[in-house]
Amino acid sequence: MSDDTVLHVKGRVLAGPDEDQVRDELWVIGGRVSYDRPAGARDIRTVAGWALPGLVDAHCHVGLGAHGPVDADAAEKQALADRDAGTLLIRDAGSPSDTRWVDDREDLPEIIRAGRHIARTRRYIRGYAHEIEPADLVAYVGREARRGDGWVKLVGDWIDRGTGDLAACWPRDAVAAAIGEAHRLGARVTAHCFAESSLRDLVEAGIDCIEHATGLTDDLVPLFASRGVAIVPTLVNIATFPRLAAGGESKYPAWSAHMRRLHARRYDTVRNAYDAGIPVFVGTDAGGSLPHGLVAAEVAELVKAGIPPVAALAAATWSARSWLGRPALTEGAPADLVVYAQDPRTDVRVLEAPARVVLNGRIVG
Repeated sequence: MSDDTVLHVKGRVLAGPDEDQVRDELWVIGGRVSYDRPAGARDIRTVAGWALPGLVDAHCHVGLGAHGPVDADAAEKQALADRDAGTLLIRDAGSPSDTRWVDDREDLPEIIRAGRHIARTRRYIRGYAHEIEPADLVAYVGREARRGDGWVKLVGDWIDRGTGDLAACWPRDAVAAAIGEAHRLGARVTAHCFAESSLRDLVEAGIDCIEHATGLTDDLVPLFASRGVAIVPTLVNIATFPRLAAGGESKYPAWSAHMRRLHARRYDTVRNAYDAGIPVFVGTDAGGSLPHGLVAAEVAELVKAGIPPVAALAAATWSARSWLGRPALTEGAPADLVVYAQDPRTDVRVLEAPARVVLNGRIVG
């Protein structure tokens, strides 16, 4: 496509979750969405199908490998895998790599960064995080708030080798002061949390989001709902819990049993959160040990958990973009969209096979 090419998307444009938001066509003019047919356009390329806003992976790690940061070539392959799966907006939930160079590439997804993970000393995966003690938490949160794109990522709990089970990483007063500092600087805070024990302190301290949230029990659901704290369940990652439990059973049997229990109730946890009105968003936890490009699988997992298909789609499109402060398919918005051969509202597995991927107004896949 040349810079003068007008892209005509016709069929069914899903500009929102409701039927009255479905349009018959849109036009891409100068890389932007328009619902008005351009006058005098000569070079028009037509794409037909079911169009959605570019998908969102709200928990992804570009630039992160199994042992820490990866080089730019590897990070590019990660971003391309996400793009080709239809993910055009990423909230990078912690990375030790500097991926600012991606911002200059119009063929790669937009990344909203949370800086580098902040963890307690020897309480996270080696090479991933700043590993610090509570006295330094406020300072490091301030640093990552300035370095990121409006988010900071804490490690809220991890295995405590002394007790042999998951345990909270931070005293309540430390996280309250740190979250307050992030908010003062205009950043939101999220935290990795598998277990139950860290959640109440984090939520009552004002946290904005919890990653994984496998420890969200019935008594905590009303607290999350009343505070509007979102969760990103990463069910494609939680699927690995039985394997992890088997690998650690001989050394940490209590941890292993705990991980199995969290896995066994994972779908009930997510459905109960959704039913209570807790915002639920799609995230894959790609990077580290998981491959990129799993967004369709995560949407399907939400549906398997009992979330209605259109709500699961919203968690990866309209609602997720609004939560992250990015437009969907509104007039004048950047033309980031994915076209499918069938209606994804009828069967979300359609997301596995994008017919066309349009990023910044250009067909890239």
